[in-house]
Amino acid sequence: MGNQISMPNDSDHLVEALHMSNGLTSVFIEVLAMSGSILANTNREKEIIIWLAQRDQSVVGIGTVGFQIDDMPWTLDTFDRERKFMMRTISGAMDGLGWERLSYEPHKERIIECLNQFRLMINAFDKESIDLNIYLEWSEIEEDDDRSTIPIGYPKCEKHDIYLSCHGCILCNNGS
Repeated sequence: MGNQISMPNDSDHLVEALHMSNGLTSVFIEVLAMSGSILANTNREKEIIIWLAQRDQSVVGIGTVGFQIDDMPWTLDTFDRERKFMMRTISGAMDGLGWERLSYEPHKERIIECLNQFRLMINAFDKESIDLNIYLEWSEIEEDDDRSTIPIGYPKCEKHDIYLSCHGCILCNNGS
């Protein structure tokens, strides 16, 4: 089955979609979450990493975490900074930033290939494709839910020093 990350429908011709097996998707999300957790300084940067960490297949189900780049919680006012942060996060992941926290050795060549494709997508993504409702809906606390989508105070896992999502630590959940 696997997962797909792609450009928005109106710009899918700009960069080819990224198709990954379920296992490769888990590694992809984990290395991005680790890199971003090390590099994030602002609340917006932390939120982007938490959003990525919520794509935890061990909790939400395998083959269900693909997305389009415009599904990410971008904002109009700080989009340029958000995109630069994502580019730094991708570069950090490509350099192995935080990989020592994994309980396995990723297939470096394959994950770097995927991260490079993702970098092309982030770079090609246009501010005009942002739908502010996506961020607002994602960050909103549901009345019937006992926990926030974004954990209050941006806590990190004590073991892995990675931002926790509403599902907990993506590395703990996957047995690292």
